[in-house]
Amino acid sequence: MSTASYIHHYEAPKGSAPLVFTFHGTGGDEHQFPGLIQRILPDAGIVSPRGDVSEYGANRFFRRTGEGVYDMADLALRTRQMTAFIRSYKAQHPDRPVYALGYSNGANILASVLFEAPDLFDRVVLMHPLIPFQPALQPGLKGGNVLITAGQRDPICPLPLTEALATYFNAQGAVVETFQHAGGHEVSQGEIEAITRFLQS
Repeated sequence: MSTASYIHHYEAPKGSAPLVFTFHGTGGDEHQFPGLIQRILPDAGIVSPRGDVSEYGANRFFRRTGEGVYDMADLALRTRQMTAFIRSYKAQHPDRPVYALGYSNGANILASVLFEAPDLFDRVVLMHPLIPFQPALQPGLKGGNVLITAGQRDPICPLPLTEALATYFNAQGAVVETFQHAGGHEVSQGEIEAITRFLQS
């Protein structure tokens, strides 16, 4: 795999600013989050891939057989592909902090990459993730910085599963922050503020 493996948006970082990967939600594309990163970290480099799986015309990063029911073999394949894509870009920007942000389906592929290759990132934002399985133990997560955001009434990503994911990261020794808003699957202003603080700290 190479940096040409996905259709994607790319902006080069300026100075010593981090390289930030963004991952859209179902039905989004590579343009969903670069604007947010530009506002939070104006000099950051941005790599924003488009999911290469189509679900009735909606872009996704891996297949599912139903709401919250993942094709685990496909998830494993797509995780390996995404990991190789990220490594290719990281190799082009050595000795630079690497951050990542994903929302919904994008948070899920990002989490799956993180389970397999925690060395890729310095900071990770998982917005409304849904991990309906128990990840394997991953000692490499120790000391990693993770922010998990959620809606308390999210019908797509139930809060108990979000809390279970935070518990998992804590158990691996990661430094975990969480933010919850009172709504559902939408992104709140308070959530954006929490993400801003996390990425700028």
